[in-house]
Amino acid sequence: MKKTTATTGTDPRAQINQLRLMSVPELRRWHLEWFGQEATSNHRRFLFRQIARRLQASIEPPLSEEARQFALALARGSALDRRMVTNVQRRREGLPIDLTVKTKLPNAADSRMPMPGSLVTREYKGQLIVVAVLKDGVEYDGRKFSSLSAVAQEVTGVKWNGFRFFGLLDKECAGRKEKRVATRNI
Repeated sequence: MKKTTATTGTDPRAQINQLRLMSVPELRRWHLEWFGQEATSNHRRFLFRQIARRLQASIEPPLSEEARQFALALARGSALDRRMVTNVQRRREGLPIDLTVKTKLPNAADSRMPMPGSLVTREYKGQLIVVAVLKDGVEYDGRKFSSLSAVAQEVTGVKWNGFRFFGLLDKECAGRKEKRVATRNI
């Protein structure tokens, strides 16, 4: 990393305020001075944030040893940590990178789905439908289903988007006459 007099001469907070007023060519010049390489982006906000983040990091005190150890302890049990340790060990043994472990971390649950333990209810043709959300699906009428859509199909006999049927797509369901009774955690 190359620091020039332009980046070390004044207070970093003042420099960040100056960055806010700069054009893309000026930010690209700062990027070249700060990182020692040409910027690959012409996006003003991205360049500003990248340089500002580095400037802020230069004024923040480093983590105490206690905080660093705490952060490491939190990361030790994660799948990413296990994968990294395996890759490092294989690289130390001289294995090529293409023979190291390659996996994808599982995606988080669908953000539209209520938390496990929640009840999703809907009134349909005078009948109250109550669905319990589980970690790996939903439960309706004492039976386990893979999704809200499967429950909606079971109830109506036709295919439905489960989120739409239960009124969990607020924008799209706003104009409909369907009645969303309640969603609550138990």
